[in-house]
Amino acid sequence: MSESRRQVPHQQEAPSYRRGRVPHADPGTPDTRGPWHYLWWLARSQPARVLRGVMWGSLWMVGIMVPPYLIAQAIDRGLRAGDVRQLVLWSAAVLGVSAANAVLGMMRHRTMTMVRVDGAYRTVQVLVRHIADVGATLPKRVSTGEVTNIGAADISRIAVTLTVTGPGVGAVVAYAAVAVLLFTISPALAVVVLVGVPVLALLIGPLLSRLDRVETSYRERQGALTAVTGDIVAGLRVLSGVGAKDAFAERYRARSRELRDTGFRVGGITSWVQAVGTCLPVVFLAAVVWIAARMAATGALTVGELVAVYGYVAALVVPVSFFIEAADDLTRGVVSARRVIDVLRLAPEPADPADPVPGPTGPADLCDPDSGVVVAAGRFTALVCERAADALAVVDRLARLEDSAATWGGVPLAAMSLAEVRARVVVADNDAHLFAGALRDAVATARDHDDEAVSAAVRVAAAEDVLASLPDGLGSWLDDQARNLSGGQRQRVRLVRALLADPDVLLLVEPTSSLDAHTEARIAAGLRAARSSRTTLVVTTSPLVLDRVDRVEFLVDGRVAASGPHEHLLATEPRYRALVHRGGDEDPGPATPPAPVDPGKGGAREGSSGGVAPEGGRL
Repeated sequence: MSESRRQVPHQQEAPSYRRGRVPHADPGTPDTRGPWHYLWWLARSQPARVLRGVMWGSLWMVGIMVPPYLIAQAIDRGLRAGDVRQLVLWSAAVLGVSAANAVLGMMRHRTMTMVRVDGAYRTVQVLVRHIADVGATLPKRVSTGEVTNIGAADISRIAVTLTVTGPGVGAVVAYAAVAVLLFTISPALAVVVLVGVPVLALLIGPLLSRLDRVETSYRERQGALTAVTGDIVAGLRVLSGVGAKDAFAERYRARSRELRDTGFRVGGITSWVQAVGTCLPVVFLAAVVWIAARMAATGALTVGELVAVYGYVAALVVPVSFFIEAADDLTRGVVSARRVIDVLRLAPEPADPADPVPGPTGPADLCDPDSGVVVAAGRFTALVCERAADALAVVDRLARLEDSAATWGGVPLAAMSLAEVRARVVVADNDAHLFAGALRDAVATARDHDDEAVSAAVRVAAAEDVLASLPDGLGSWLDDQARNLSGGQRQRVRLVRALLADPDVLLLVEPTSSLDAHTEARIAAGLRAARSSRTTLVVTTSPLVLDRVDRVEFLVDGRVAASGPHEHLLATEPRYRALVHRGGDEDPGPATPPAPVDPGKGGAREGSSGGVAPEGGRL
């Protein structure tokens, strides 16, 4: 396997360096103007290592051109002349150069491995750093499947592309060295080589251009299918409960067939690239040797010079094949770099203002002028929307997940310190991550809570059965994202964590969408009691929850259409009444997947049909 084809173990532990230093703790600021700029940034971020790679690669590439010259001298000066001393001398030189080339090859490979690993880890660092800065913006703009494929494939491809910085330059140097050596033997042969190699590159150009287009399409489809796969696996029991498993399976099969067909096209073009990369240099070698043999037959070349020409051109197959291989790697690397910079170009979360203003010192109304929503201080308010996207937009503005004209007690949220907003206004949705570890740690917050406080929050969230189902109670181990719990149990664990945070303002997004009617009613009553005198907003269309709230804000097309107690809106607002009491298969908004269910509760949920459906990975 050639060096440019070796896979980079970017998920392994980072190599240790001298004096125990961590390499590039600060990866720097990536150049996101385009994929070529990004690849060049990775190269110039490690100049000393790249220069060493160029040096070792060039010496190795040129070194493989030296043995043919030495063999030619051994033939002409030793073998043909009958001089044993010259034969032994030149043969020893061949042996010495071969040993030196082996050492140069090891140094080249070692250095280029470090270059590739550096590029891979640097990409990981800038991606993780930027994703942390982007925060809640990421799931709105990039699918889980896309992020997964970037980590699984694109980082390795980008790293492999960096091989061109070492042996790639060396191949150019070796090509020039062969041309010079051939000029000393025959200018005509040198011209054939100088013209022939660029012609080989031109012949493969159209294939590479087509490969770029098909590879880009394949990556997009691959990311989309990975996202669908994750959704199906995560919600398999839910889909079975609502009878939608076959429909989702057929959708997956259709997309999988499309991806397979695109993959066949990618494989077909790649096979042509590799076939041309293998065949054309050999044909070129045969053509040059045929010309040299004709010249030797006419006496224009000596036997030693004929052997030297064969050796030069045979050795030239290595850099020529590398040119073609590197072009293939660059094509794939550019596609992967384009996916990476698409993520790096995402606008991060709002930044702190230059001179932040402190927030209100006591309970205060939270207002969103864009929609007209007012979350009254110390009250339990519900937000009811026809479209899930409208609810998400309001929550994002009220939590300052994006800058807006929202105010809290008359103070613009955009003028407050982001740290203060995050500490005092908390969003709890159904997509919040649950880390692997003990249940007690999974619900932990910045504050210390004893087991009594945790148990109280568990009772409010009606999660006693979660504790009862686990062998060690609060000390029981949860898998990543608590996958060893059902959907409804995970939802209540997230609610426990939100209650323990005890923020000034709690924004709950469909906290009971996966629960049965009895559990939902318990949680609604418990929330009202636990959050009394605290400001709480719940996004829901469940009558059982709406019966417990102080006030309802009803949105239509992103604006408040009516406000007031639940009973009043039921009596006076037909659209509100239809939305709250609609059947599970009706949806006045855009088509969305069915609401999840808790398999532990015996199938589809009861008592609160028509909840805000998942959209954009948030609800």
